[in-house]
Amino acid sequence: MKAIVVNQGIPGTAEAFKRVHAKRKDIYLLAGEAHEDPLVISGAADCVVNNDFLSRGYTLIWAAKQMGAKTFVHISFPRHMSYETMSRRCAIMKATCRNLGLRFVFESAPDPTSDVGISGAQQFILEKVPAWLKQYGPKGEKVAFFTTNDAHSEPLIKQLLASRNGVFVEADLPSPLLGYPGALGLDLAREAGNFPAILQKVEQGVVAKGGAGRFGTWAFSYGYTTTAGLGEYAIRVLQGTAKRNNLQDLFKAYGKFTPGARWNGTFYTDASTGLRVKNLALVFMDCYVLGGVNGVKANHFLGTTSVPIPRKAAQPGPKP
Repeated sequence: MKAIVVNQGIPGTAEAFKRVHAKRKDIYLLAGEAHEDPLVISGAADCVVNNDFLSRGYTLIWAAKQMGAKTFVHISFPRHMSYETMSRRCAIMKATCRNLGLRFVFESAPDPTSDVGISGAQQFILEKVPAWLKQYGPKGEKVAFFTTNDAHSEPLIKQLLASRNGVFVEADLPSPLLGYPGALGLDLAREAGNFPAILQKVEQGVVAKGGAGRFGTWAFSYGYTTTAGLGEYAIRVLQGTAKRNNLQDLFKAYGKFTPGARWNGTFYTDASTGLRVKNLALVFMDCYVLGGVNGVKANHFLGTTSVPIPRKAAQPGPKP
């Protein structure tokens, strides 16, 4: 064994990696979408890759504005907001809304791991979204919604598809498989593993529901790409064709599984010390708008990976 990839890096991954390195220092340890404190997991792993919560705190709001939204509603709960990554992204979103002229709203929803369970949390979303749309878009103004939890995504998308003014830019961990198949009632058995075909079928379903231009995703599953991409990156590093802690080499490894999609990102900077952690990469893919951008069917990618992000927005600011 020469490498271990853990995705997602749930709590306990750092301790597991420490025990591996205690016996085998030569094993290359990689963690995808780590849940633990950035400095904790980066101190135990050789390579960590998370979604770029700093840049996306800006680009998600920018994209919502491009899609016509006047209000941005952030849905979460205390457990998620205790995560440094999610709370800091929320603070950046709030500041960006203020700077770009959108209204920012924070709404609380039940944690699916609480006593209400997944079904109770999903039922809450189904019942509340129509009321939120009326409250925050009383004159038919577009309202963008974002939730930090995967279980909330399907009922949220379902209700926004039933509306005329609901916007869904991207999921917390974007994928055409997250929320859309269930909300649209799609059978993707034939398309399994073929992301271009999956994306096409999801897009057809969204357009048929009247959602063209109001819904987005990453063209390829972030979860799948992280597992496959980190595996490929590990192989290339071990074979000497890629360098450790090199963003361009990492993007090339991810690109093997995401043809036609662009990646961008940076290394994590600790908020309290200003320390740049060169083995913790933050990455994001361009936003793909289902049905086309502003009515142009041939133009699907919004260009979020090319958006100049203001230095203040990209820097770790105070938690909300």
